[in-house]
Amino acid sequence: MEHKGISLRPFIGSKDFDISRQFYRDLGFEETELGPQMSVFKTGNLAFYLQNGYVKDWIDNTMVFMEVDDVERYWKELSALNLQTKYEGVRLTGIRVYDWGRECFLHDPSGILWHFGQFNK
Repeated sequence: MEHKGISLRPFIGSKDFDISRQFYRDLGFEETELGPQMSVFKTGNLAFYLQNGYVKDWIDNTMVFMEVDDVERYWKELSALNLQTKYEGVRLTGIRVYDWGRECFLHDPSGILWHFGQFNK
């Protein structure tokens, strides 16, 4: 099967929809409201759907990996946002080095774990 995809947009949930919406705007994503229960957040050609829905087991097991061009720069800019002081439950974890590349981590206000990584070239 040959895939000729144009984009891939995961659906993620939120414990408090309004807080999560503000969090992702603060993180630098552009929001388009699709209705009272869902928005799409974009940056460049990347996007994801945020839903006003919370199922603990689902949220606790949701991870999103976003490849970035320079994880060092991204980490510095991410740290400067001070999201962990603005939002309850937000946690940052510094850069870790692996055989495939490097990544840093961010838990959103609902507990979703974001990986921001850069692959070795």
